Amino acid sequence: MRPAALISILLLIGCAPSEPVVIHGSTMGTTYNVKIVGNVDADSMRQQIDVRLQRINDLMSTYLGNSELSQFNKTAPGEVVKLSDETVQVLLMARKIFEMSGGKFDVTVGPLVNLWGFGPELGDQIVPGKEEIKAAMSQVGMKRLKLENGTVVKTAETYVDLSAIAKGFGVDEIASLLESKGFENYLVEIGGELRASGLNDRRKPWKIAVERPDVFQRVPYKTIDLVDMGMATSGDYRNYFEVDGKRYSHTIDPTTGYPITHNVASVTVLAKETAMADGLSTAINVMGAESGLALAEDYNLAVLVIVKTENGFSEKYSPAFERYLGD
Repeated sequence: MRPAALISILLLIGCAPSEPVVIHGSTMGTTYNVKIVGNVDADSMRQQIDVRLQRINDLMSTYLGNSELSQFNKTAPGEVVKLSDETVQVLLMARKIFEMSGGKFDVTVGPLVNLWGFGPELGDQIVPGKEEIKAAMSQVGMKRLKLENGTVVKTAETYVDLSAIAKGFGVDEIASLLESKGFENYLVEIGGELRASGLNDRRKPWKIAVERPDVFQRVPYKTIDLVDMGMATSGDYRNYFEVDGKRYSHTIDPTTGYPITHNVASVTVLAKETAMADGLSTAINVMGAESGLALAEDYNLAVLVIVKTENGFSEKYSPAFERYLGD
């Protein structure tokens, strides 16, 4: 599980006409929380949510040996594999982000993630040698996947890991489920990635706080108003290891084979699709503040970057992000 910055839901002051229905559960190695404004059968909705999320897990998990993705990872290069519509959809989004970011987001980074000890089977967290990194890099590259008419073919040996985008896709799927039931006002959160629709129970925009990227405490850093939008945050400040006083992040740059070393503490991205926000937050985290914000301007993305400084933290954000800032 890639830990993202904690998202705190801050209720606005005022008298609510009725409390929202809150549904909790577990999925994808983390938890989910759904708030629905309106009349809803909570038990029935919980069952439907669990069924939908279980399907995504069964398709895209690298922790489940029999998942669709795990089975694909075992196939030989050249073998034509028919995948589910959902997995193909996520792979197509991943390819788009790969192209947008110049390869900084790559779902075939799995061999490197595993080598550095951050994969589904946590290994020894030690610094690998240059030859080991070179060998893993030889299996990395989105261009090794040929997607066509719902089929996927490995053109060379590789390993696909969708953990940097699957939670966001799960959020979108639950949002789609709620909308199919006629709900317009809701908030869906899975492992820190979320999507808000309509208004909260106080008839105000959903008020969301981005966590301060601090290892020792969990407190809000900045509050935003989120309406009809997905949001994802990527950060490395809780998932890392240290060797001889040097810190190694779980976020691996697929173009170098090494963990990122710049001073970005966290990246928050807003987008219509939470899956896109999820993948883009990882991509920009890898790219760094300057290149990441340049990408945001090129594609009119709403992006907040929190940077580590000698005196704590500072922030930088794209012009598109400014209109989401709360009071």
